[in-house]
Amino acid sequence: MDELKNSIELLEIEQAEKLRRLKEQSLLSIEIIKPMNLFKNAVKDIVTSPRLFDNMLDTGVGLATGFITKKIFIGSSANIIRKLLGTVLQLGITEAATRNSDFIKSFSRFVFQRIFIKNALKSRKPWQIKN
Repeated sequence: MDELKNSIELLEIEQAEKLRRLKEQSLLSIEIIKPMNLFKNAVKDIVTSPRLFDNMLDTGVGLATGFITKKIFIGSSANIIRKLLGTVLQLGITEAATRNSDFIKSFSRFVFQRIFIKNALKSRKPWQIKN
């Protein structure tokens, strides 16, 4: 009989512990799904992302390339068909540039280095140039 009472007491203690954990987990779940906490966690995940700067740069390169392409294609035209084609071209170029942003960044560095090196050599006096 004592064994049965001990078993019942142990089960009651176990049940009380499970109920306490369930309440604790419920409160934690409610806290997590509050809109402000969801927003804070989303912002935290975005800001702490290791590729955030790279992703922003890739997107910026894509958007700038698409915009410049559209401006070059349309110019100051008032033709609706040309504007529509320019918009389609802009979307395509933006997508391609975003996917190939590493190539575009490398190519841009190469071009800028060549321009600046050439300008630096031209601006030097003949006696400053070393062979």
